[in-house]
Amino acid sequence: MSEAAILIVEDGRVFAGEAYGARGTALGEVAFSASMTGYQEVLTDPSYAGRIVTMTYPLIGNYGTHADGGEPPRPLVSGLVLYEAPPLHSSWRATESLESYLERTGVIAITGVDQRALALHIRSSGPLRGAIAPADANRDQLLEVIRSQPRADGLDSGKGEVRAEEYTVAPLGPRQFRVLAFDYDAASPSLGLLAERGCEVTVLPSGTPADAVLAREFDGLFVSSGPRDEQTVDQMLRTIRSVSDLDKPVFGVGLGHQLIARAFGGSTREVFFGHRGWNHPVRRLSDGAVEITAQNHDYAVAGDESSVTGAPELRTTHVNLDDQTVEGVEHVSRPVFSVQYHPQSGAGPHDSCYLFDRMIREMDARKAVGSGAA
Repeated sequence: MSEAAILIVEDGRVFAGEAYGARGTALGEVAFSASMTGYQEVLTDPSYAGRIVTMTYPLIGNYGTHADGGEPPRPLVSGLVLYEAPPLHSSWRATESLESYLERTGVIAITGVDQRALALHIRSSGPLRGAIAPADANRDQLLEVIRSQPRADGLDSGKGEVRAEEYTVAPLGPRQFRVLAFDYDAASPSLGLLAERGCEVTVLPSGTPADAVLAREFDGLFVSSGPRDEQTVDQMLRTIRSVSDLDKPVFGVGLGHQLIARAFGGSTREVFFGHRGWNHPVRRLSDGAVEITAQNHDYAVAGDESSVTGAPELRTTHVNLDDQTVEGVEHVSRPVFSVQYHPQSGAGPHDSCYLFDRMIREMDARKAVGSGAA
């Protein structure tokens, strides 16, 4: 027998539905994803950690879940909001249903919600904190708890798996390059794409200072989603600048893009209701090509097509066609570049994997110079 549940947001609006997955109360900022597939990747995306995620596509769960469908393999969201979850699922890879997966991993969810009305409400109101709870919960008390929750701090923060020790991803085939990485996705597809291109990738703990990074032997630095606190952010800014001073390539993705902008004097600004989903069009300024991209962020680098605000050493390379926000930057004279979206295509379009090839070319060019090759 189904159990009545509610989603309530901080301005007092209530959305009725039925309990799904684990039972209890979930708190978090309510976000929405326009993705039609990839719901398991959404659940395990560190950029969604601590959020209540609303899937705007009406039917979610029809192909179940599978053992290797998430990075990391456990969900990081606080809660999940659906319109309809089918009673049956079908896929040759499926190992269990979405409902069973949510129950087993402790994710509280709600179905039967008018998710499009909720998405429109967020688009009109901006980010809203909320809660999924049993229908008979005291709503006044819930609102007090919701409104006491902290808001975001001005940078997109990775809050997923963070390892205290370093680890290495071996190259597929002979090692061509050594790459140091700050990555909090705990098995990010980005690391695999670098490994496919002959890179031995050593992932460093988040608190590694710049001096310790520079003492290592490496060919390039990769910075993905990450730091939770201002001290770690300050260390990362120093590291990015120091590595670029050595003329070593630096490639940033997601929060790494925002950190690169800040390292050279730029700043970030909040995107009113965020960019989320696997279908965001981005124009590459070098040739006008349009990439369909996967995105999940609340903040964007300040600037426009003509410049990066406060960072004269950087230039804009990509812009979002929906709202003209800065989606990519590069240094005017150093091998430093970054994009706000997720080029690793997990899950999502493969239009942007060429950026990993650029990293290889940048490292190869400097390796050739260092060896005395013509």
